[in-house]
Amino acid sequence: MPDETTAMTTFHSLINEIQDTTASGSTKKQVRALTRITDLFAAGSSRYSAQQIELFDEVFKTLVAAIELKTRVKLARHLATSPDAPATLLRAFAFDDAITVAAPVLSQSMALSEADLAASASTRSQGHLYAIAQRQTISEAITEILIHRGEPRVVHAVAGNAGARISDGGFCELVARSAADVQLALRVGTRRDIPRHHFLKLLETASVAVCSKIVAANPQFAEAVQGAVTEVVDDINLEVRARSPGHAKARRKVKRFKYWRELREANVHAFARVQNFEHTVMALSVLAGCPIEVAERAVLHENPGVVQILAKAAGCSWATVKALLLMEAAGRRMSGKDLDRAHENFERLEIRTAKRVLEFYDARRNARTVASPPVASEASAELEALMG
Repeated sequence: MPDETTAMTTFHSLINEIQDTTASGSTKKQVRALTRITDLFAAGSSRYSAQQIELFDEVFKTLVAAIELKTRVKLARHLATSPDAPATLLRAFAFDDAITVAAPVLSQSMALSEADLAASASTRSQGHLYAIAQRQTISEAITEILIHRGEPRVVHAVAGNAGARISDGGFCELVARSAADVQLALRVGTRRDIPRHHFLKLLETASVAVCSKIVAANPQFAEAVQGAVTEVVDDINLEVRARSPGHAKARRKVKRFKYWRELREANVHAFARVQNFEHTVMALSVLAGCPIEVAERAVLHENPGVVQILAKAAGCSWATVKALLLMEAAGRRMSGKDLDRAHENFERLEIRTAKRVLEFYDARRNARTVASPPVASEASAELEALMG
């Protein structure tokens, strides 16, 4: 082990090498110099405590910050794809305030840990977030942070990155933000991994033009499009539903109940409690005697009155309605007061009235008038008229 004086002499010599941008092959020399500095600090690292490791990281950040920007940019670009680059050095570059330094490492380096990416995504600038959104693969935990903190450019990048894994909650937020962002709606709607209930909710809030563009990006839906908003949504949904393994499984299970005359409200309640969208809407549509797309719209609609109409027509109790209203797929986030009000409205609604509403809109739906708005919107308006 070199003594302290020798170590400091070596240290200053290496700093000079790092700062020397005029020598031939300077980048390679600077990389070697930084690596040797890392080795000096890392000697005996297995004996370091957690506090010492944190201190080591801080020292390295300070060291890297002392290097002029032009050199840091050059080194960061060189090291970002290097399999042998010291992880601590890359971490220091990743947290650099200068995005020209941090971006190459954040977007490409495989040496950064999940914790490194999470820390950067949680605390750094929008430029840092955008760089992370460019990575070849991104975990659900990281995309949730990017979607929650990110400005439109970041969110668009995440939605358009096929290697980004997005959680159910992440898709919920993307769909909500898509309501006022046409380009985001297109990016989200054309993702192959979007869960069907989020896809349906996206189409329900999208304009005809956006729906048509989503169809254009998915040629398998093209022949199903007729022109009206409701027809576009229903026909696309028919194709998606037909290809959905979850829907097929739900259909088989509910059919067994139906054929054995065993399908009951308890089944709807149980499916809703465990957040099983496919089984819930299938069972509810059978009990209410309505098309599956009507049940889907009711469960997903932001207005709680829509699903109350369907549940009342199906002969469900408040306990089941409450479970339906609290399904995460709809994203209603109802408070205790909201639920109390919904309970009062549900008790006031008569079964015969709910069935009349469904019959009326079923007739309207069968008429297929081009100007007709979506069923859920009409049912919502009718409910408001009925219940004040």
